Amino acid sequence: MSDGSPPTDRARWAAASRLWHAAVAVAVAAALLVQVVLTLSGDGGAGLLRWLSYFTVQSNLLVLAAAATLAVRPDRDGRGWRVLRLDALLGIAITGVVYATLLAPGVQPTGVDRWIDAVEHYAAPVATLAGWALFGPRPRLDRRTLLLAFAWPLAWVGWTFAHGAVTGWYPYPFLDAAAVGYPAALAATGTVLAAGVLLAALLRAVEPRLPRRP
Repeated sequence: MSDGSPPTDRARWAAASRLWHAAVAVAVAAALLVQVVLTLSGDGGAGLLRWLSYFTVQSNLLVLAAAATLAVRPDRDGRGWRVLRLDALLGIAITGVVYATLLAPGVQPTGVDRWIDAVEHYAAPVATLAGWALFGPRPRLDRRTLLLAFAWPLAWVGWTFAHGAVTGWYPYPFLDAAAVGYPAALAATGTVLAAGVLLAALLRAVEPRLPRRP
């Protein structure tokens, strides 16, 4: 029951953070759910495994997890959660940049795919990074978190090339070792990982200059 006093800055921050991250979680969850339904109705279980192998999908799943937890508790913290949040930030930022620069020119989605494309490749990256800048919480980006955060991208790279070597299928054309050769595919992978390292360093450098949240 309210005592009639005006809300504090912390209360306003918490309410705005919950609303922002709830909206992100709902939009991303809806896009992923529609994709799952379409995938299962088309290729079944085999298609689902390939769908889960996309960096875009994994990044959006991380965004969903981070946003959902922040919608419940805006000051969330913990070692595992810090790594999850940083992986969501890095993964979705790389997803947006790589898609816009390398993949989008060759893709022409239609129907519901246009909406999924807009959410996962454009709205989610912008909203996730904006949410971090506006609401934090911070500080959260210590050195150990940065190091642990790269376990997931490295595991994804290992899975991508191992799975591709066995099945001949790769999620992205610039990683298709059978088509472009391993040197070119590994060079592209190294470039993306290096960009991730630079982005992580940039986020850590910027964080102390932003207002502490909460």
